[in-house]
Amino acid sequence: MIKVLYTILIVAIILFQSPQYTIAQSIPTAEENIPYLVTFGSQSEIKWGDDDFCEVFFFVIPTSQVNPVYIRVYDPDCGGELDEAKGAFDTKTAYSVYGGKRCISDPDAQGTEPKGNYKSGNLLATKTFAENIKYDKNWYTFGPFNPTEGELSTEYGGYIFKVIAQGISGDDGNLYRYFISTQPDENKAIEGSNAFTFEYTFRMHDNVSNVSHIYPYITKDVTSVKIFNFDWDNDGVIRIISVAKNGAAAKVSAEGSWETSTHIIVAEEKNTSLDIQFVKNRTLAIKNNNVVIYVTNQYGDQMPFFTAPIGGIPKFKGKIIATQIDKKKK
Repeated sequence: MIKVLYTILIVAIILFQSPQYTIAQSIPTAEENIPYLVTFGSQSEIKWGDDDFCEVFFFVIPTSQVNPVYIRVYDPDCGGELDEAKGAFDTKTAYSVYGGKRCISDPDAQGTEPKGNYKSGNLLATKTFAENIKYDKNWYTFGPFNPTEGELSTEYGGYIFKVIAQGISGDDGNLYRYFISTQPDENKAIEGSNAFTFEYTFRMHDNVSNVSHIYPYITKDVTSVKIFNFDWDNDGVIRIISVAKNGAAAKVSAEGSWETSTHIIVAEEKNTSLDIQFVKNRTLAIKNNNVVIYVTNQYGDQMPFFTAPIGGIPKFKGKIIATQIDKKKK
């Protein structure tokens, strides 16, 4: 038997070691393949897929940006075709934009629950939406904002703005998207911008062929991660792809409950992103599945998910061993 060894080297190119290498797109981004963010009204049952009725997102504006920026929300109201009704629509959702000192640096701003000083920073704008046909499948724009109204952060590579979407009444699910734009009435990307959250609450695709992704960035000091997921409804598998892992499985949660699993980080994975993939069950074909997920490091600190993965989407540096059979010895 003659053995022929083929080694495929897939190079993971890290363009920068900070979040400011990309051009922001719609949030969620195409790389994530997540249809919508979702926030339920405060009278909802958590088994519908939202554990705290609040979603906090941060937007990174590069220091090179000198012109005003706008934060746009797609379908901000709760009513109409996209949103998830529980009887008649009665939900109100408040969107609030924060900047200034401690917008991101306050520890409560980086938590996974709306507690303490999570509304830290300067309130720059706010608006509450009920059912309103005017905004059904349409955009609402906050701004203009001077980039320097955000909190300057060397850790995240720019000026940081925070948007809190919070269900303040009702029991319906509000599905929506964001875009950070240079224009008030159209989506014009800001070169070098990015977005991240510490806890992601989102809607899964109904189509079982679609795989959704989130991308936590692994800094050089991380030795293990713990993945928390809520209300997965046993809808398939959650798998991890990295430069060193090719489909490691995370534990998955049932309806209205949390599940956790711990995963060791090896040297090759440091200073790269993980690709945590949500692969639906092709047999059950579950509809309207809303999921919550967050990740901590070995110290219990929350890790950010960047909507555009730092360093690009990770590819497994695999080795394939091909075996050639000597037919004369058969």
